[in-house]
Amino acid sequence: MLTQLEEWLNLTKEVPLDPLLPICDPHHHLWDYPDSLPENLVRESARPTRHYLVEHFLKDAAASHNIVETVFIQCGSKYKKDGPKELQPVGETEFVESITSRSCSKQFRNITVAAGIVGFADLTLGSCVARVLEAHLTVSNRFRGIRFTTAWDGISNKNAPSLFSSLKFKEGFAQLRKYNLSFDAWLYFFQLPSLLNLARAFPDTTIILDHIGGPFDIGSKTTKIEDVIIKWRNEISKLSTCPNVVVKLGGLGMPISGFNWHERTPPINSLELAEAIAPYYLYCIEKFGANRCMFESNFPVDKWSCSYTVLWNTFKRIVNGFSPEERASLFHDTAARIYRLPY
Repeated sequence: MLTQLEEWLNLTKEVPLDPLLPICDPHHHLWDYPDSLPENLVRESARPTRHYLVEHFLKDAAASHNIVETVFIQCGSKYKKDGPKELQPVGETEFVESITSRSCSKQFRNITVAAGIVGFADLTLGSCVARVLEAHLTVSNRFRGIRFTTAWDGISNKNAPSLFSSLKFKEGFAQLRKYNLSFDAWLYFFQLPSLLNLARAFPDTTIILDHIGGPFDIGSKTTKIEDVIIKWRNEISKLSTCPNVVVKLGGLGMPISGFNWHERTPPINSLELAEAIAPYYLYCIEKFGANRCMFESNFPVDKWSCSYTVLWNTFKRIVNGFSPEERASLFHDTAARIYRLPY
């Protein structure tokens, strides 16, 4: 039975463009939240459903483009409920390892789901976070890094603005290089200066900027979107000077982005969507280069705005005139290299 969201998405159907192009989707989630979770909490957290497991992802992806492998990204599901608090996030890695282990042998419709796994570890633990990183690595040999969400809107997550500059955080961050792990950063455009300082302080640690650094009007109803874009472009330009930073091109389908595509009927098509988001993604590619950029689905969060097929059609339209080598980097090779996946 189709959900109400899927029925709405089916109002705009497309066939995949360039269907043989190999794709690594470097940013999607898998979660399983209890049915007892209040509906308002599900919606407020931008989750379109309580359950998004391998079968749900495959329903979105397998009948669409040539997805060959993916990277699971931390979303706070299935943390342990007992034991030391700092080790509870390891439960998420155990969960993903258990439900995707079959995909490593190409049994999931030729898609290696979660070829790489990115979880969470509290870097404010300082050097003691090594114990947590080792636990993740023990659970899965596909563990590739952590995501530390510091997106701060001026109201919630009050410690976020100064987090990257704290001595304990830096002490914990230094452990990533020791274990050959990367760092996924999710924050908003006005927090990018702090990430720039972090990238310069740890040039040997790979930093992946999620969702192009959130060029959204967050926490202020007076800021003009034009001013947001100017500030975002300026910070992206500075950040691109750090060779250890790469960018994920995606995330603008989240309702928080302010485009309100989730309110349209029928849903937006790839031609119109490409026209709307191309300036953002092309600017990142201009500054970072194709070998430091990767398209991401951010599913199922971006599923609020369009289907999986429409989303990847959009990306393909945006870089239609690029060389085969550049397209290979943007759709597969950058992600596979950064997350150390088999080509």
